[in-house]
Amino acid sequence: MFTALLDTSVLWPSLQRDFLLSLAAEHLYRPIWSSAILAELERHEAKKLVALGVPEPIATERVQFLLSEMRRAFDDSEIEGWEALEGSYGLPDPNDEHVLAAAVVGRAGAIVTTNLKDFPAHLMPTGLQVLSAADFAANTVSLDPHLGLRALEEISARSGNKGPARSVAELLVVLVERYGLTDAVDVLRNVIGAETE
Repeated sequence: MFTALLDTSVLWPSLQRDFLLSLAAEHLYRPIWSSAILAELERHEAKKLVALGVPEPIATERVQFLLSEMRRAFDDSEIEGWEALEGSYGLPDPNDEHVLAAAVVGRAGAIVTTNLKDFPAHLMPTGLQVLSAADFAANTVSLDPHLGLRALEEISARSGNKGPARSVAELLVVLVERYGLTDAVDVLRNVIGAETE
């Protein structure tokens, strides 16, 4: 199964994270990350919730629940033993070295990140590509569009648990307008169109 390291930058946006992890739950790929990535996610997610008006203790509790659910659902995804490689790649931003180190140790085929410029192709080990969330989502959904649609249907079914329920059609709009996942959404809309003909 294809392995992709998900950087903090693609895990921080809530619906995008849910979509990427739901695709993994459908066994379209194996997600990996490191303790450092989860620590970054913990900090940024807590700040986001507080900025949205969630009291700090509740924000902390929600973030802890999120991380425990990620670890439970993907219990082989947290890569260990990457620390020895950190600092050995010469990346433009030394703070990104841990991401590449975890990808190498985890034998990832891709790093999925919004920080594409921080992972120049000429510094990447052979066989490791760097993809935006939009490109990765499009590639992954294209492997099996029906499973991609099922992932989105699962998100829709869960959406009423935390707030207003969202239909698949509403989620597709958000994935395009907020996250730019246009190509993946086009594939999913084609499946929906074929099923309704």
